[in-house]
Amino acid sequence: MSLLSRGRRCGDAAATAARQLLLGPQGRVSGSHVCNQYRASGSLPEEKKEFLQNGPDLQDFVSGDLSDKSTWAEYKGNLKRQKGERLRLPPWLKTKIPMGKNYNKLKNTLRSLNLHTVCEEARCPNIGECWGGGEYATATATIMLMGDTCTRGCRFCSVKTAKNPPPLDPEEPYNTAKAIAEWGLDYVVLTSVDRDDMADGGAEHFAKTVSHLKERNSKILVECLTPDFRGDLKAVEKVALSGLDVYAHNVETVPELQRKVRDPRASFEQSVRVLKHAKEVQPGVISKTSIMLGLGETDEQVYATLKLLREADVDCLTLGQYMQPTKRHLKVEEYVTPEKFKYWEKVGNDLGFHYTASGPLVRSSYKAGEFFLKNLVEKRKTKAI
Repeated sequence: MSLLSRGRRCGDAAATAARQLLLGPQGRVSGSHVCNQYRASGSLPEEKKEFLQNGPDLQDFVSGDLSDKSTWAEYKGNLKRQKGERLRLPPWLKTKIPMGKNYNKLKNTLRSLNLHTVCEEARCPNIGECWGGGEYATATATIMLMGDTCTRGCRFCSVKTAKNPPPLDPEEPYNTAKAIAEWGLDYVVLTSVDRDDMADGGAEHFAKTVSHLKERNSKILVECLTPDFRGDLKAVEKVALSGLDVYAHNVETVPELQRKVRDPRASFEQSVRVLKHAKEVQPGVISKTSIMLGLGETDEQVYATLKLLREADVDCLTLGQYMQPTKRHLKVEEYVTPEKFKYWEKVGNDLGFHYTASGPLVRSSYKAGEFFLKNLVEKRKTKAI
């Protein structure tokens, strides 16, 4: 029996026990429980009584819906790290354990075709929502091409690293297209590890995958979230002209923190050149980048970075909370509040980005953004914007 199914059965048993303890034979709260509750609360201070009255009731426990966003503003834990301290996770960053039919189906398909996803390798907190369908009831995954081992060692990323990763799987472009066809997606994100061991950084592999996808389904919308190809603009060009719809490349953080956060072979200037060149060779393509917050950046640095990205004609921006994947990686310097993320969303929109997704759990491949981008691509194709 799988751990997930065992967990569900244990949960069902616990719920049944709670029902038997608290409910009478007709499924109502028993009179003795009510009396005991009132006797116990009679000696409580008024403040505690009010807290109990406004708290969750039995139905909340039975339904399992206990999230209370109103308590976020009352969170008293530290949000900025002091020297030698490791910050505790605030309530707005806690997510559910992934499960569900779509989640299991997608995972099984990936394993059978020997494919990898950045969702798993980078330990994305949204994997349950995206793979399980979430609010939109459509499963979304970001396929990671060229294996699961990167030639770079960025201090925020949990993907495996090596100087000489295994050779590419020549069947991967075909298998990727086959898997996506089985899922019936109409928007897909392709990304990859860095492959500095290859002459073109894997650009041809990206292009072949896009080609296979478009051959199987000409209407499918494809986003490629690429590495910087060591600044090789010919490689950028190869991907930009492959038939994709969205060209994404992440600057990751503000210019001042690049050396601290990213591998020394990466830089803000190089990343901006990649994004600009993709638009220059394919003006109809939509460009997109992402920034992590909570690494020690200042508000002034974030604003200046957003201005530089708009000046480079970047169309779409995502901002999310940096979360330390393991103890070996950079510590979180600050947990940015949901209200502050809303502020940056407004700033991004005011600066002229076509779309700004900003929130604690937003990631560069976050599915809510993909639904917006789907409409954006279609409008761009009809010259509406």
